[in-house]
Amino acid sequence: MDRKRVKDLLEAVEKGSIAPEDAFERLRKLPYEELGYAKLDHHRNIRRGFPEAVFCIGKSDNQILEIAERFVKAQGYAILTKVTPRQAAAVRKKLGRRMRYYPDARMILVGKTSERMGGMISVVTAGTSDIPIAEEAAVLCESYGVDVVRIYDIGVAGMHRLAPFLEKIDSSDIVIVVAGMEGALPSVVASMTDRPVIAVPTSIGYGASFRGVTALLGMLCSCSPGIAIVNIDNGFGAGVFALSILKSKRGE
Repeated sequence: MDRKRVKDLLEAVEKGSIAPEDAFERLRKLPYEELGYAKLDHHRNIRRGFPEAVFCIGKSDNQILEIAERFVKAQGYAILTKVTPRQAAAVRKKLGRRMRYYPDARMILVGKTSERMGGMISVVTAGTSDIPIAEEAAVLCESYGVDVVRIYDIGVAGMHRLAPFLEKIDSSDIVIVVAGMEGALPSVVASMTDRPVIAVPTSIGYGASFRGVTALLGMLCSCSPGIAIVNIDNGFGAGVFALSILKSKRGE
């Protein structure tokens, strides 16, 4: 249940259109709903301004479907991350038109958030192989009404590819930079702009990249100050962080 729904519910009780007992029943599942195999944090959207996402790795089709349906019932929408094509097919079979599948981002959105942030975010990748993680952040931000500029395959092996996009980067509110291998690109981008930079290491790279650990450590050791870094392959976390910055700029 989001903030608007709670406010509408309380106003309905005040007006007498909903009985206090019915309102209590709707609020009864806060702060979480017990499913046995999962505790659904319906209260997170009220506390943090963003709902809990359904991390689909390791979950059965039935678990994913039940969790998604419970979230939609409680707050009007659900966000599913790290979705396989097989899992997406199972959700589509059950939820049909209510769901939107983004194969590049490996995400599903069910329903729609009523909140529209505005603002603009640039999402930059070092390589083409980093795009799935970048799309996770881009799709999430777009679902909140943010304009997203995609600037893909701007690796440090060809720095001349960055220059044509510096004007767009400077006109953005926030820049999300996604990179694997040695993870150098966020340092370079942050050295060229005064926009907040969120760095996302990916598990892309040869053996010594250690599935993203090298990129993560490289970003943590950046000589460009002021870079925020999320965990390996955590495009969703980068998107939430960017949206949080936009919220704070709006004074919420």
